[in-house]
Amino acid sequence: MNMLDKIWKKGKEFLGVKYPIISGGMTWISDHKLVKAVGDNGAFPVLAGGNMPPDLFAKEVDKCISDLKHPFGVNLITIAPNYREQYNLVLKKDVPFVVFAGSFPKKQDIQEMKKAGKKTISFASTKSITQRQIEYGVDALILEGSEAGGHIGYVSLIILLQQVLFQIRDFPIFVAGGLATGKIMAHLLIMGAYGCQFGTLFVMSKECTAHPNFKNAFMKARAREAIATPRYDSRLPVVAVRAIKNKAMQDFGKLQLKLLEQLNDGKITKEKAQYEVEKFWMGSLRKAVIEGKIEHGSLMVGQSVGLIQDIKPIKEIINQLIHDAEEELQRIKSLI
Repeated sequence: MNMLDKIWKKGKEFLGVKYPIISGGMTWISDHKLVKAVGDNGAFPVLAGGNMPPDLFAKEVDKCISDLKHPFGVNLITIAPNYREQYNLVLKKDVPFVVFAGSFPKKQDIQEMKKAGKKTISFASTKSITQRQIEYGVDALILEGSEAGGHIGYVSLIILLQQVLFQIRDFPIFVAGGLATGKIMAHLLIMGAYGCQFGTLFVMSKECTAHPNFKNAFMKARAREAIATPRYDSRLPVVAVRAIKNKAMQDFGKLQLKLLEQLNDGKITKEKAQYEVEKFWMGSLRKAVIEGKIEHGSLMVGQSVGLIQDIKPIKEIINQLIHDAEEELQRIKSLI
C-alpha cells in the first residue's frame, strides 16, 4: 500500500471514487463531456448548473445519470436567477451529490436534498459559515480560499486552514482555492483534508470544451493578473468574483454604479439589482467560454493560473497529481 491509499481513505469512501480529487463545477465549462472524462479516470466530477436554462440543464443531468458509472455531483449556484428551478429538477432526479455554491444554502434546502437521498456539500469561506453549515446538517464542506476563481470569499486559504481545518476533526472537509499540484495536495491531506478540489487545472485539459481563445488567455496569464472584483456599496450585495482583468471587468464596475444609482432613486429593488449582477456574470462567462470573446467576456480563473503552462489529457493530469503527491509524502517521511 502506498502512502496516499492510507491518507485519503476517508475521502475516497465519502465520495465513493478511486481518488478524492474533485473537478470543480465551473459554469459553461463543467459540462457532461468533462464530467464523464473526469469520472472515467477515477476522480470526482461535478456538473455545473450555473444559470443554465432548465430544459438544457435537465438534459445535461440526464446524460450524467445514464453515462456515468461512478458517483458525481451537480453544482447549484444559490444566487443564480435559475437556482430554484434547477434545485427542483435535481431534487427529483437520481443525482447522488448536490454541491451548493455562490453563497451558503438555506437549512431547508440542505435538509430537503438529504431527505431525497442525496449527499450535500457546500462551500465554506469563513469560520462562521463553516459552523453554520455544519449546524444546518450539510454532509461535507469544501473549504475554499479567496485564491480561487469565480465566486469567492475574502479569506485566504492559509488562514482558513488554521481557523477551520486544524480545529474541526472527523468531519469531511475538502480543500480548494489556488491548488494546481500534487505536492500541495500531499501537504493538505497531512493537515487533515479529505481531498482537494481543482478548477483551473481541469479547464486546461484536452477534454474541456471551452473555446481555444479562453484557454489561450489562461496560458498567457500570470497569477497576479487574476484579480477579485470590488464591491462599491454594501447596499448592493455583490459576491466577489476572481477573473483576469479585461473590459468585462470594467463593464461590471459600470453596471454596479448604474444599479446603485437606480437603488438611490428607488427605481429598482435590492433583489432585482442582485439578479442583474448575476445575470451579467452568467452571460459574460458564456461569451468567453463558448464564443471565445475574451475582451468582453468573463475570464473567471483562480490564481493557480500562474502555475499551469500547458494543456494535457485528464488522465495525464490526474496521474501527475498522484505521482507528485506520493513522491512528496515519501520526501516528508524521510525528513521525519
